[in-house]
Amino acid sequence: MIRSPARRRRSRGSAMVETALVLVPMLAVTLATFDYAVAIFLQTTFRHAVREGVRYAVTSQTMDGMGQDASIKTVVQRNAMGFLNGAANAEKIKIRYYDPVTLAETASNAGGNLVEVSIEGYQWSWMAPIMRSATPLTITVRSSDRMEASPNGIPPAR
Repeated sequence: MIRSPARRRRSRGSAMVETALVLVPMLAVTLATFDYAVAIFLQTTFRHAVREGVRYAVTSQTMDGMGQDASIKTVVQRNAMGFLNGAANAEKIKIRYYDPVTLAETASNAGGNLVEVSIEGYQWSWMAPIMRSATPLTITVRSSDRMEASPNGIPPAR
């Protein structure tokens, strides 16, 4: 079947319209998938980082020239794949100690107490806020465990 030149010109215009109608939603779905994948990746990375911080905390170890809390924050930052570098992001890492009987927060990092390491209020902006709010996603993760007794019986300086 042979098409007339006038019909071919009309079909070219409709092909461009069809492409635009398909391309925009497909691009939106692709970008949304990528956005959600990165958000899940960040949360999983932060979960791993706080778990490593708790594992380090329960052993009552400290790094050279640092107190225990600063050492724990350093371990969390090292395991966060660079997302928590810098002083502003280091402030998002919280370390709390709790009495195991009353579950009240305490300042003591003695053996037997509970330690909680968390990343609170980390904000990540969507890369493509198509059909979503432009407000950033706030990520908070926590991990906790019971402190082991210090080797010499004296807890390290916080």
